[in-house]
Amino acid sequence: MQLQALTAISPIDGRYRGQVEELAPYFSEFALIRYRVMVEVEYFIALAEQKLFALPKSKHAALRNIYQNFTVENAQLIKDTEKITNHDVKAVEYFLKNELKNLGHEALLEWVHFGLTSQDINNTANPLMWRDAVEHVYMPAIANLILSLKKMSKAWMKVPMLARTHGQPASPTILGKEIEVFVERLEGQVNLLGQIPFAAKFGGATGNFNAHHVAFPKVNWEKFANKFVNTTLGLQRMQYTTQIEHYDNIAAQFDTLKRINTILIDFARDVWQYISMDYFKQKIKKNEVGSSAMPHKVNPIDFENAEGNLGLANAIFEHLSSKLPISRLQRDLTDSTVLRNIGVPFGHTVLALKSLDKGLNKLILNEAKLKADLEANWAVVAEAIQTVLRRENFPQPYEALKALTRGGEQITQKTMHQFIDGLKITAALKKELKAITPHNYTGIWS
Repeated sequence: MQLQALTAISPIDGRYRGQVEELAPYFSEFALIRYRVMVEVEYFIALAEQKLFALPKSKHAALRNIYQNFTVENAQLIKDTEKITNHDVKAVEYFLKNELKNLGHEALLEWVHFGLTSQDINNTANPLMWRDAVEHVYMPAIANLILSLKKMSKAWMKVPMLARTHGQPASPTILGKEIEVFVERLEGQVNLLGQIPFAAKFGGATGNFNAHHVAFPKVNWEKFANKFVNTTLGLQRMQYTTQIEHYDNIAAQFDTLKRINTILIDFARDVWQYISMDYFKQKIKKNEVGSSAMPHKVNPIDFENAEGNLGLANAIFEHLSSKLPISRLQRDLTDSTVLRNIGVPFGHTVLALKSLDKGLNKLILNEAKLKADLEANWAVVAEAIQTVLRRENFPQPYEALKALTRGGEQITQKTMHQFIDGLKITAALKKELKAITPHNYTGIWS
């Protein structure tokens, strides 16, 4: 069966392809091959700049053009070679040697992949792909979501709302402040994510530059590699490695993304609950169907889709972060298999961010319902009244309010004011207590 969106096994490349197509330049097989070619070309140029062989600087642009204008046809040629070599990085090496021949550099062929093992290429190509995807796709998307939440927070910073602790009516809060809670949490974790370096390994078969050193013992290969990885590629080279990068930093990034996703799951569930409580209505599109059986329904599907995608992403991020830092002795192959899947949780995360953005844009505040809920729950000002009475040294105020509010009777403004009138306190204090309502007992907020 021909591969297309309708026949794809994974929904990432099937049903949701249109929403995540922007990830193809970072996580597709084509992308991995292209990034490998880029690292090989830049390494070849770096060797020339080290004066190990003669290559005029004027020739660098033509070499860089190999990866800058890399095509699907080029990638397919490499894949066809891999069928013969049964080795993906070696196939890249053979491709580049052929390209060098075409550019008239036949005498320099053996400088391609000089002294390297495959993981010197993979453990630079993969973090480059990951870094570019995070910087170009994820960071703008999460920043856009946070900005939307900030706008909502500001717009709703004067909207009182009944709080619910343990699912029960509790001291009132402000809707905008509740949104700001998520803004602060997200910004904190995004800041942590930005502090984790994109790490790379570059040091030969077991990380000690064995081949490099035996061929050119007078070259400071550590200095060379640090300059190449840190400056040319823009990554951070780990100084002591086995054949592979130890993946501690990328595992930390996965864990941070997982925490961000967990915060977003918390947010999606809260908004879902507010919709079910009728605090929010949703904008309706004329031709959309909410239920195949119940015509009246407008389901909060965007928040449900986000929650599902975030949960799936987190399950995979959890495996990635717990598996990648573990490798038998100097290296086994399990990291290679796992690394090929880093685009999957990233894709589900991007889908979730888009669903949340879509869902937020549908929300319509039903302020009348928020006011009605506050008015129906005068018992929540019991905390305020008993606290003011404590200030006045009134005997056992907590117990008095407990007896009132837990007696089974519906507490209304009338009930509460009758209680206040029956207290042996000054008229001024009674006036102060009666001024407290569920609508204004909202604490300090800004």
